[in-house]
Amino acid sequence: MNEALAGVWACMVGLLLGAVFFGGLWWTVRKGVSSERPALWFSGSLLLRTSIALAGLYLVGREHAEKLLLCLLGIVVARSIVMRLTRPSVDPHPPRAREVPHAP
Repeated sequence: MNEALAGVWACMVGLLLGAVFFGGLWWTVRKGVSSERPALWFSGSLLLRTSIALAGLYLVGREHAEKLLLCLLGIVVARSIVMRLTRPSVDPHPPRAREVPHAP
């Protein structure tokens, strides 16, 4: 029972790490595109997000490989969730082009 609880904990930590990593990526792209210094935004964000993710993976997986794999599974699931939540909305009825009755 204790091992199952540890596995659930590792997966939840993976979800949190993935949300921070991919949510931070989405936020960085939105801010960095309109910034005067986009290279600073992107490089700083990459360094911070990667450091957080690697530190979390190290802390979770230092004892058992199974916990590390469950944490990675949580990160993959979080990626799917963040991609779904940040998808641009698509209009089901796009505006039609104005029809011209004759060629110019």
